[in-house]
Amino acid sequence: MCVSEEDPGVSFPVRRPLFYYITDRHQLPVTSFSALLSNMKRAATWGVDFIQLREKDLSDLDLFNLTRDAVQVTRATTCKILVNGRIDIALAGGAHGVHLPSTGIGSADLRPHLPRGFLLGASTHSLREARQAVAGGADYLLLGPVFPTPSKIGLGEPLGLARFRRICAVLSVPVFGLGGIRSEDICSVLGAGAAGVAGISLFQHENHPRSRDNYK
Repeated sequence: MCVSEEDPGVSFPVRRPLFYYITDRHQLPVTSFSALLSNMKRAATWGVDFIQLREKDLSDLDLFNLTRDAVQVTRATTCKILVNGRIDIALAGGAHGVHLPSTGIGSADLRPHLPRGFLLGASTHSLREARQAVAGGADYLLLGPVFPTPSKIGLGEPLGLARFRRICAVLSVPVFGLGGIRSEDICSVLGAGAAGVAGISLFQHENHPRSRDNYK
């Protein structure tokens, strides 16, 4: 069993660890919206805490419809829906928050304009980026890549657990480890100070982690 401390005062579920699913319908056997929605419902029912809609090739209308439908199919669960990079669509579609890529608008520019309780997350790859996002008002961070992964080629060398641990130790918001994390790596990432783990394939496929009770 893994043990992770709870962070007081944050607008997150109190349970630990937290699980964060990033969507990519192109990695599904069937790339239809219905298949993606079905997968999101399955993941939320299993116990995923957050789902980030990261479907960058969609039109504004299609992304809005997907957001609205994602909120609907997960309504019976505690899962929160986040939209990558599109605050307008996140708000219009009834999502719980927005996630900012590291190359986009900064959290400090967006935080003053968000409704109370609306989650703001940010992708980070270094201590400098992480501190900047926290100072700007980010509620949580994705930090990585922790391990080598084809999806993060071009973002520099993986952090590795030692560097990941050092960064987590000086941050005041929940951090999700991201990048190359497999089920068997979850405990080591949590042990390095993460509040949870994030990924695409880790949660998008049928072989996502066993019962979350294994990681409490």
